Amino acid sequence: MRILLVEDEAFLAEAVRDHLLASGNAVDQTDSIVEAEIMMRGTPYDVLLLDLNLPDGKGIDLLRGLRRNRSTTPCIILTAQDQISDRIEGLNAGADDYLVKPFDLNELSARLLAVARRYSGNPNPLMTLPGGVEVDLGNRTILLNGKQIDLTSREWALFDQMLRRPGATLSKAQLEEALYEFGAEIESNTVEVYISRLRRKLGKDLIKTVRGVGYRVEA
Repeated sequence: MRILLVEDEAFLAEAVRDHLLASGNAVDQTDSIVEAEIMMRGTPYDVLLLDLNLPDGKGIDLLRGLRRNRSTTPCIILTAQDQISDRIEGLNAGADDYLVKPFDLNELSARLLAVARRYSGNPNPLMTLPGGVEVDLGNRTILLNGKQIDLTSREWALFDQMLRRPGATLSKAQLEEALYEFGAEIESNTVEVYISRLRRKLGKDLIKTVRGVGYRVEA
């Protein structure tokens, strides 16, 4: 997933960012509401992770502004404010979930996946695909004819992007967004290389090339 992390506690932000990167996500990070607004105007994020107390204002005001502008980007609030009234305010402002600091990073990952599945229209973490491929999105496991297949973090990131839109054709640019954060160098053939690797591991017919448009996973 392409994730925007808005958090001003440097130690926590680094821990969350490293954890999500290791899980195959692309993560952009800022501690500023103004920068977050600019970044969201230029990049379609899959999930926003939002702290409520930031150096230049309140995160909940950012969230309210996004919802007023009809942004549907899922949002999980990360905050030390653990009062029930604070949670209610955040959820009523348009948040999809709420985690109180300190929290377990694995729980954060699970909540991210759950929110992303709901927005994709497929809340079921178990998928059966053509060619004997079975996917457990929650546990990030893949079976091919009953045998477990291991993917690298970036192979999984690209495959996950297509799994969340089964049957839809994604452009090369959309798939590149899933692989890299800001500042990362993108080679011209990166997507093609990872598609080739996935086909070798999962079968050449699972991922279809739509000439001149992009790629799709057969549903």
